Amino acid sequence: MSAQVSLKKDLSTDSLNEIIIDSIQDIKGKNIVKLDMRELHDAPADYFIICEGESSTQVKAISERIHMRVKEETGTLPTHVEGKGHASWICVDYFTTVVHVFYKEKREFYELEDLWSDAKFTEYDNL
Repeated sequence: MSAQVSLKKDLSTDSLNEIIIDSIQDIKGKNIVKLDMRELHDAPADYFIICEGESSTQVKAISERIHMRVKEETGTLPTHVEGKGHASWICVDYFTTVVHVFYKEKREFYELEDLWSDAKFTEYDNL
C-alpha cells in the first residue's frame, strides 16, 4: 500500500484550504494568496495556495507544518511533494489544492500569479 493517500471523502476542500492557510500563518509565511481556478478549463487543480518564506529554512518549515497539520487533523497525506532538497520552491500537492511555498526571489522569478491571472484571488494577512 502506498504511503500517499488522496483527500479523504469527508474532508471538504474548503476545510483543507483553511488548515493549509492557518499552517502557513503558524510559521509566519508571507504574502499568502489563494487562487480559485475552478472556472478555468486548463487548470491543473481547483486551487493554488501560494506563499513565501524569508529563508530556505522557513520555506521548508512551512511545508513541513502544512504536511504535519493536514495529516494530524485529517489523516490526509499529499499525493506528491517536490523541491524539499533545495527548499527554494516546495510544491505540496493535495490533488484539489496545490500549495507553492517559495523563497521570495523564486516567487518573483516564476510569477505564478501572473500565469494564472484569470483565477479568483483571495489574499491573506501576514501575521
